[in-house]
Amino acid sequence: MESEIIFNIDVMLAKRKMSVSELAEKVGITLSNMSILKTGKAKAIRISTLIKLCEALDCQPGDILEFRKGEGE
Repeated sequence: MESEIIFNIDVMLAKRKMSVSELAEKVGITLSNMSILKTGKAKAIRISTLIKLCEALDCQPGDILEFRKGEGE
């Protein structure tokens, strides 16, 4: 298994009692792109999008991003 970055957007949404569609609207991205981020299928994220996520969720990048080291590394 390779190392990966996990998006913990679900956790922050629950803490903020916010819907995915509300977050997508606040950040200014489509619901489908928000779903890609939320499910961890994104290959990249713009810093500007990360900033907007942090503003909308009132959090730090480390609250929504998590590094998981791959096995055997």
